[in-house]
Amino acid sequence: MTKTARDDSAPSPSRRAVLSAAGLGAAALATTATASTAKTAAKSTGLRLDPRDFGAKGDGTTKDTVALQTALDRCAVLGGGVVTVPPGVYLTGALRLGSNTTLLLDEGATLQGSPDLADYPVVQVRWEGRWTPGHVGLVWAQDARGVAIAGKGRILGSKAIPGRVDKASGLRHPALLEFVEVQDLSVTDVFTEQNDMWSIHPVYCDDVLFRGVTVRGGADGIDVDSCRRVVIERCDFDTVDDCISLKSGRGMEGNLIGRPTEDVRISDCAFRDHRWACIGIGSETSGGIRRVLVERCQCLAAYTFAIYIKSRPGRGAFIEDIVMRDLDVSGARDGFLRLNFLDSGKQDPFPVAGPEGVPTVRNFTFERIKVTDVPVLVQATNIHPDKPLDGFTLRNVTGSAGKGMSLANMRNVVLDHVDVAVAEGPKLAISNVTGRGLAGAAALEPTVRPADVAAAEPPYRLGMMSGKPN
Repeated sequence: MTKTARDDSAPSPSRRAVLSAAGLGAAALATTATASTAKTAAKSTGLRLDPRDFGAKGDGTTKDTVALQTALDRCAVLGGGVVTVPPGVYLTGALRLGSNTTLLLDEGATLQGSPDLADYPVVQVRWEGRWTPGHVGLVWAQDARGVAIAGKGRILGSKAIPGRVDKASGLRHPALLEFVEVQDLSVTDVFTEQNDMWSIHPVYCDDVLFRGVTVRGGADGIDVDSCRRVVIERCDFDTVDDCISLKSGRGMEGNLIGRPTEDVRISDCAFRDHRWACIGIGSETSGGIRRVLVERCQCLAAYTFAIYIKSRPGRGAFIEDIVMRDLDVSGARDGFLRLNFLDSGKQDPFPVAGPEGVPTVRNFTFERIKVTDVPVLVQATNIHPDKPLDGFTLRNVTGSAGKGMSLANMRNVVLDHVDVAVAEGPKLAISNVTGRGLAGAAALEPTVRPADVAAAEPPYRLGMMSGKPN
């Protein structure tokens, strides 16, 4: 079956040349996603609506879903504008935003998610890299343009909905904010707090901005899923799983759809993770991930590694052109950086078989990194010997670590001014690695080559159900 990968986001030669000269590379394309859709929506008609005019009480006990949705729907059908939510606690089920609509939460305004799952309709949702029936997000949009959430108010998920999947029905629980096929999306300044499910989940979105958002939650913070031109800046995270995770689908379904996550910039954020990593790339990578820039961020706590980039045979596609610089890393339980492309995440029931299923990984750069008492500096041995990582640069790294760097199956490595005090063991140990800065490295045992991944029988065809969520 022919893949439907979309490459129309590639910059023109002149644009690429300008970016290269600036030292940013193609990941800087993500800066184009900084337009304020809130201002655009407000100017479209000048319309401003108050949900109280449609019956909203804001008393914390009356369900205001109908009044809030009526205001949002009228705003969209009348050409767009702003729905301003004044101070109060608005108990609500799922709310859908239409095109050219800004949901503006005044300081003191709270959208409190309903505890009743019946208040969240069941549709097709992306969950763990596959499309499956599930409950929509508390605030959601689909097939829309010019959508914005702004203001100093709060959006809170219901603590009465525990876990990520309903045990009785097998349906995925509601995300807090979820956007599918939205162009020109912005979320700015709001405070969010979620239960045990993902907080913020854009899927198939283009030109996306998250700025100044506070993210508190019992699972992932922001999951960027097959999106293009995404900016996440000046956000504060305290989550029980990855603060930010970049994904693009899983197995044959994600590979055949072929929509990568690309042109992402993450800057000036603070991360505290209590279950996995500050920034995770993968393991759902079957559509590919490319051109990611992370800069000027503080990794203040991580349950495993601050940065975890991962996939496995059976995912296919690629992870390439990853640049991270000017990071301050402390409080990481396992270490600074882990690369794992052999066994991260559960195998899909319909994997990408054979050599095509082994991910292509290339062009990773980490520079101007300060680490404070990390147990391990770099753990990067789970890389397939058939497809070594091509291009790995670690430059201007300072600080202290319990153990040093373990690298395997890499080409074109550059280690330059890695001035980290290591408490025990060799500073560098390698196996099947070539490049510069490797002098004096200790030898590692070769990575065991995993067995080839076999195709599922019967073979996958696009549109078939690919199993329940994990």
